Amino acid sequence: MSVQSIVDQVNWIKRPQGQDAQADRSLTDTVSAIIERVKADGDEALKAFSQQFDKVVPAQFEVTAQEIETALSEMDPQTRRDSEFAIQQVRRFAEAQLATMQPLEVETLPGVHLGHRIIPVQTVGCYVPGGRYPILSAPVMSIVPATVAGCEQIIACLPPGAHPAMIAVCHLAGAHRIFKIGGAQAIAAMAWGTESVPAVDKIVGPGNAFVNEAKRQVFGKVGIDALAGPSEIFTIADDSADARIIAADLLAQAEHDVHTRVGLATTSRAIAEGTLAEIERQLKNLPTAATAGEAWRRQGEIVVCDSEEQLIAFADYMATEHLQVHTRDPHSTAAKIRNYGSLFIGQNASVVFSDKCCGTNHTLPTMAAARYTGGLWVGAYVKICTHQWIDEQGIAAIAEPAIRQSRTEGMQGHRRAAEIRLRPEALDAITSGLRD
Repeated sequence: MSVQSIVDQVNWIKRPQGQDAQADRSLTDTVSAIIERVKADGDEALKAFSQQFDKVVPAQFEVTAQEIETALSEMDPQTRRDSEFAIQQVRRFAEAQLATMQPLEVETLPGVHLGHRIIPVQTVGCYVPGGRYPILSAPVMSIVPATVAGCEQIIACLPPGAHPAMIAVCHLAGAHRIFKIGGAQAIAAMAWGTESVPAVDKIVGPGNAFVNEAKRQVFGKVGIDALAGPSEIFTIADDSADARIIAADLLAQAEHDVHTRVGLATTSRAIAEGTLAEIERQLKNLPTAATAGEAWRRQGEIVVCDSEEQLIAFADYMATEHLQVHTRDPHSTAAKIRNYGSLFIGQNASVVFSDKCCGTNHTLPTMAAARYTGGLWVGAYVKICTHQWIDEQGIAAIAEPAIRQSRTEGMQGHRRAAEIRLRPEALDAITSGLRD
């Protein structure tokens, strides 16, 4: 079944609206100007952008030890315990993931020794979004895996107007230095460095459209985890699903932002229509209905598929950030799906648990990037770097093929470099000009 036929054959109950290409062009230009100014003017540019976008200029950009202590002391005790619980859960899972990655040494031919090392990225910058809510789990997801990986310096940047508890959680999660800088200017500062902010090797963490575009533009100067659009949730379901639970989960994600993409694909028209009605019913008493309702109006979608095969194919086509599976045998259904950011198997596995504290990372691929990558994890903070060493026995095994291939390609420098290992006497002849 081709991708186009999948889209053509499903029955749409509700379609999302289109995107504004002109707005994308304007965003690109605006962010480019911000980056260039930060590169040129450093801290002075950061002050100007802080005043322009955040309406405040901090006395100093770096959070002081006293500010951290104040944030910790003012943090609600239960909120602190809950944050520490989330930190512990994310740490446990990251440690388990790291344990699956091992150094390698192997002798592929007699005398040919190959291997790799697992090396932490030295300095990472973790962007911590402000947004309309103080999402305390956000710094946990980007900072804790960096500590598990063993990164030497972990920098956190968050908007100056962020809730003080966000500073406290950045510290509890393991950030070595914290800066009150938000938006595209924070990404530029971490990529290029300023008088206050050190340049990093890699930038991770989600943010708004400006942050995402800035990460795209600085990629190459630094590494990035991924390009992330607005949050997404899709549920695939059969007639055993509960429309009330599906609606609640979709609206929970929709309250993130008016651009959040939320949807349902099901083999049951009754579930599709029931979910549509239930969403409207639940919006009437949802305190965040202004945001969630707008997201549903703009980006909500519901499709009915003719078979489980089509349902699976459509899920893989969507390649959504969060994918919930509400079917009679959710494990069997889940095993057939290959494109998703994170998979939530069965009715009990709500996205909200991963968003907050169960241990899997909530920074995940959006915009169908799940077709080629997974989400943020401890492996994003390490490099797998290969090495080799070859003894005389190994030279005898590999030199002649390398010489012949180099000669065929016309790469005589390569041929020479291989030949002098096999026949050392050729070195004197080459350096004295007696041979080519």
